[in-house]
Amino acid sequence: MFNRNRCLRNIAAIASISLVTGCSLFSDGGDSDQGPIVVGTTSAPSTLDPAASWDGSWELFRNVYQTLLSYPDGATTPQPDAAKECAFTDTTNRTYRCELRDGLQFSDGGRLDAEAVKHSVDRILKIKAPTGPAGLLGSLDRVETRGDREVVFHLKTADATFPFVLATPALSIVDPDDYPADKLREDDGRIDGSGPYTLESYTENDKAELVRNDTYKGTAERQNDAVTIRYFQDSAAMVQALRDKSIDVTYRGLAADDIVELQSKDADEDLQLVEGTGTDISYLVFNPSDPWAGKAAVRKAVAQIVDRPAIAHKIYKDTVDPLYSMVPTGLTGHTTGFFDSFGDPDTDKARKLLTDAGIDAPVPLEFWYTTDRYGSETAVMFKELKRQLDASGLFEITLKSRPWKTYVEGYQSGEYPVFGRGWFPDFPDPDNFVAPFVGKDNALGTPYPAPEITGVLLPRSRRESDRGRVVRDFEQAQEILVDDVRLLPLWQGRQYVAASEEISGGAQALDPSTIMMMWELHRKTSW
Repeated sequence: MFNRNRCLRNIAAIASISLVTGCSLFSDGGDSDQGPIVVGTTSAPSTLDPAASWDGSWELFRNVYQTLLSYPDGATTPQPDAAKECAFTDTTNRTYRCELRDGLQFSDGGRLDAEAVKHSVDRILKIKAPTGPAGLLGSLDRVETRGDREVVFHLKTADATFPFVLATPALSIVDPDDYPADKLREDDGRIDGSGPYTLESYTENDKAELVRNDTYKGTAERQNDAVTIRYFQDSAAMVQALRDKSIDVTYRGLAADDIVELQSKDADEDLQLVEGTGTDISYLVFNPSDPWAGKAAVRKAVAQIVDRPAIAHKIYKDTVDPLYSMVPTGLTGHTTGFFDSFGDPDTDKARKLLTDAGIDAPVPLEFWYTTDRYGSETAVMFKELKRQLDASGLFEITLKSRPWKTYVEGYQSGEYPVFGRGWFPDFPDPDNFVAPFVGKDNALGTPYPAPEITGVLLPRSRRESDRGRVVRDFEQAQEILVDDVRLLPLWQGRQYVAASEEISGGAQALDPSTIMMMWELHRKTSW
């Protein structure tokens, strides 16, 4: 495994902030008979079908569906879950074999066997939904079954990251009887999975009620019998619900102001806040087809002016950290390439970049952002970006926005000159912060050939099972990203879990891809 500098469990335990004297999220305890634990989040699922989701829907999927591999007990390398064992069977990392546990079944009683696994993977590639995770399976050639319990993945090229892909909720195993091979399942508010919980009821953008799945066979050791997930539109309403005790825990979507207020509260407020290092990032994408954003000098001038520390401090109240690399801090291959090349914000240097390219200022650019995806600070951050660039006298920035569903359609069709995106990792490896953004059919809808990255560096790194030995490949990849400035990293997030004093397990509930494992939460039984 690569040299990862953090494990969320350990860091959260060290960096936790308790707002209640004498109690914390880490005391021992167990479930009680006080009803389901209620978790609040602003990240509602966009779909219930894994073949259509490469987004925050994974939060729900992790708890209801099952994957061949997962991250039990804070592991940072994938371990068997639905599988009894998995391993590459060759020295070239091109043949990956898994043997399933015996007696697996779906929550509706259907049999979970090797054919179900093959069906689940094949339909992702066959349907190839625009919002789906087919892009994660670029190295897969075919899936073979051998009997009822053996599945073999044949890869087109060496790919040591393939086990990480299998551990993502994208590869959730679905029942062939309920999920068609050639189209998405009709949206009926149901999930038929084999995970730790079953979905008892679901109301879109409102709540999901999860109850213990008694037929589950896997590594999750459930600390509770039921969890209800409530979906909020904004952080303020979610935090108020926590204070009103209508929810027990908040995760994903806490606004900076609310985090700061929780951090500063007196000890007599019965709330707790846990902070851990995150690997989610925010960045800008430049469309090469745009007459202005397509010019390297324009992109470099923007990079020369953007003030990341100001964004982190003024907009996010230091709840995020400035980021100078597409690969975040804590992962193998992280660099400070954008700072090394551009240094501190400097209008004179930016003006020279434009002048040397024969460009007369001010340059008109449209910056696009989504109104309902990355938190309430997004609009304010883009206003700050506009202020910084307009103040230089070198740019005239026009801000435009759309809700997420239509926003996706816009950037996939190449409509936006410059647009903002966030990225929550599919898996904790530097590959996942480079590969999705380059190539003809990348996750951004804006082709980015980068032949040295796609043809040399990524293939070479994927032949290396020891991820600690791929540092130089990703350093070189980022040198190219910095020189092209097709992607401009802005900040790296942190993870925050707020909870009532009665709840334990918040830190343990975060897996390495920062998805909450609801089964780790429980009520304290003693003080």
